[in-house]
Amino acid sequence: MLLARILENKLSSLYKAGKIVGGVYLGRGQEAVSAALGTALIRGTDVFSPLIRDQAGRTAFGESLLDCTRTYLGSALGPMRGRDGNVHRGRPLEGMPAMISHLGAQIAVVTGMLFAKRLKGQLAGVVGATCIGDGATSTGAFHEALNLTAVEKLPLVVLVTNNQFAYSTPNDRQFACGDLVERARGYGFGGWSVDGTDLLACSTVIREAVRRARERGEPQLIVAHLLRLAGHGEHDDAFYVPDSLRHGHYGQDCIEVAIRQLVAAGITSVDEIVAWQDQYAADVQRAVAQAQQEAPPDPYREDWTALSTRFPISQ
Repeated sequence: MLLARILENKLSSLYKAGKIVGGVYLGRGQEAVSAALGTALIRGTDVFSPLIRDQAGRTAFGESLLDCTRTYLGSALGPMRGRDGNVHRGRPLEGMPAMISHLGAQIAVVTGMLFAKRLKGQLAGVVGATCIGDGATSTGAFHEALNLTAVEKLPLVVLVTNNQFAYSTPNDRQFACGDLVERARGYGFGGWSVDGTDLLACSTVIREAVRRARERGEPQLIVAHLLRLAGHGEHDDAFYVPDSLRHGHYGQDCIEVAIRQLVAAGITSVDEIVAWQDQYAADVQRAVAQAQQEAPPDPYREDWTALSTRFPISQ
């Protein structure tokens, strides 16, 4: 959580300084939910398709700082070789497909990957997971994918981060049910609702949902309630968020809550947390400095092709 926050604060500064082309979308306020999911998954076994605000989950799942900084700064040495937008990064062969901007569509991608593993006899003990926002639950892709996943009984965990707004559209203009978790029963998913500002609650609930998916092969839907502590992107000042929400329960910073929880439980100390922050700040600075020194893709030497197999022009 701390590493993701420090990294994204640096990305925000680079964006405002004109060093990043494209958008920057921060996970500020959503680190507890994202990190809890990333730590519950197994790199090399599971499939994880993170969303734009899932830097904490990416970090927990094993994404390197250089993968992130190289992509944001357009280095040809990054996982996408400087070809794609900075949030559309991943390593599909390592179980982390690149993010799709049509956010609800990610669920079907992970469902397809799980189904392919079943056909190959490789599904035992595997979990697929993806994260979406409350807005994506209103898309047709969300409903179609959940229905197919449940019918096929695939071990998928869908984490819905209800940050109260789909860009600027509030919950009461998106859905009429009391809690999005009510949709789980209708599709045949296990359903969970959790306070997304509470790290210990998130960790407990998400780990149990992942365990059930892994051991029972049952799809799970988790809805985490919180408030996005930034605009939709760094271009958005979030003027539409009322003060009652900003200063309410879900407006609290999950990192501050986590620090209090971990110190009170004797798991760590304030001095140790300060040392982590100093170390992570240095790590982030090194990754940024390295990516800034690397060349962007050269259009005259680029060998990109939309086809996995090259064909002569005559064909």
